[in-house]
Amino acid sequence: MAYGIIHFFAGGTQKQYDATLAAVHPEKGSLPKGQIFHAAGPSEGGWTVVAVHDSRESWEDFRDGTLLPQLQQGIEGGFTKPPAETAFDAYNVMP
Repeated sequence: MAYGIIHFFAGGTQKQYDATLAAVHPEKGSLPKGQIFHAAGPSEGGWTVVAVHDSRESWEDFRDGTLLPQLQQGIEGGFTKPPAETAFDAYNVMP
């Protein structure tokens, strides 16, 4: 089953998003293995990122193998605080 993640970065900006995305999605214009959707944009009070993976396992692999290590290491110009996270089993994913 597909698995969705919503990250809200309070006070986050497009500049921080761009720096973070470059660090965790180094192949510009492509998604990590298992990720089938990615959208991001400004929202009230910060920046929101929505990702859908083909399974919870592929999300956890990306989170534990790429995202968290990069965020813990620090990304120059990137987000400086961890996001609020909402996760869900995606009942329906449409292209």
